[in-house]
Amino acid sequence: MATAPAADAAAAPAGGSKKKLIIIVVGVLVLVLVAGGAFLALKKKTPAEGEDGEEAAPAAHAPAAAHKVDPSHPPVFVPLDPFTVNLADKDVDRFAQVGVTLEVGDAKIADQVKAYMPAIRSNILMVLSHKTSAELLTREGKEKLAKEIMRESVRPMGVDLPDEDEEEEAAAADTAKKKKKKKKVVVVSPVTQVLFSNFIVQ
Repeated sequence: MATAPAADAAAAPAGGSKKKLIIIVVGVLVLVLVAGGAFLALKKKTPAEGEDGEEAAPAAHAPAAAHKVDPSHPPVFVPLDPFTVNLADKDVDRFAQVGVTLEVGDAKIADQVKAYMPAIRSNILMVLSHKTSAELLTREGKEKLAKEIMRESVRPMGVDLPDEDEEEEAAAADTAKKKKKKKKVVVVSPVTQVLFSNFIVQ
């Protein structure tokens, strides 16, 4: 009689441990499936972003449409010392700390950029000091700043890139004078992209 309750007591923990084992196995399988689904979703999303050219770098870019990557000739990056500048906000003192890296086509252009570095840094500081915190906090503001930095970084080297206002005026003039067809002068920039390595506005 005493052996029957003992057998029931021994069978109860064994049945309970099987249930725990089944729950653990099911939990692990669910986690593996969720992780696999998340991995596939991210893998599909990453190439789509790479095709747009919008999320390929730390922050904003200069013209992504004209930027082409040649695998046989990797780009050369010229990091600039971080910029710390007071912003143009009138109501309160605000400043920005911005890290800028210029992407150029080859080492020869990188050496040329380094030779003009004092003038390039001065131009970029002038651009940054005329910005307000509201302009720099938006993505559009950062993209516009990248274009302005590109324009100002090549100006000391004798390359004059048109700004957006000039491009819009030229486009309006072209539509007004469709009868007179002139070849549009394409200015090739030695700096292919402006990348932000850090961007702090306080």
